[in-house]
Amino acid sequence: MIVIAAIALIGAASAHAEADKDDTADAAKRDEFVKRLFARDVGKDKAYACFVRHYDPEHLARHPLQKVSAMKLLLTAETGPEAEAPSYSFRLGVHYRNKRGAYDSSGDCRHGTISAQTNNEARFHCYVDCDGGGIDIGLNKDYKSTLIRLESIRLWRDNKPDEDASALVAGADDKIFRLDRTDLEECRSLVTDREELAEMRRKR
Repeated sequence: MIVIAAIALIGAASAHAEADKDDTADAAKRDEFVKRLFARDVGKDKAYACFVRHYDPEHLARHPLQKVSAMKLLLTAETGPEAEAPSYSFRLGVHYRNKRGAYDSSGDCRHGTISAQTNNEARFHCYVDCDGGGIDIGLNKDYKSTLIRLESIRLWRDNKPDEDASALVAGADDKIFRLDRTDLEECRSLVTDREELAEMRRKR
């Protein structure tokens, strides 16, 4: 009985050690992902990253079911005065090919679970409050583009009230979007606060 108990304890200790090792490896992947996503170390200073894609007529002709004609993504990392780690948020801008006006959404982001479902990659899971859906954000291998995956996300047209909200729902050609990294100036249209606009100009 003593031998069996000892074997069980050794097995449990080994399992805990492997779990700790996996957690450490995942934490390192998440830290590296954030650094690559923002193209810099994210510390106490506020950090931004802007990604944009305007789909040309040739692309849209090859994807006739795609509803989106242009998309912008602004990511923000900010560490509060008493916070130990940064918090992350997103703003998404969308233009449709068959609808007039600018549509946008926003919310908070957190690290997603690294698993077989994410191809063992680190990603952000970003969500809109009140069951407004959200997006998953990953990186291309060259780190110059981001991959946005969605099922459904609530959007507002031209900052109008909630009754004018609609949803972008994933379809045959609207599940994954590749956006390219660009200058923060390209994402200014997603920001209305003057102080934040000035902060973005300082970060360029």
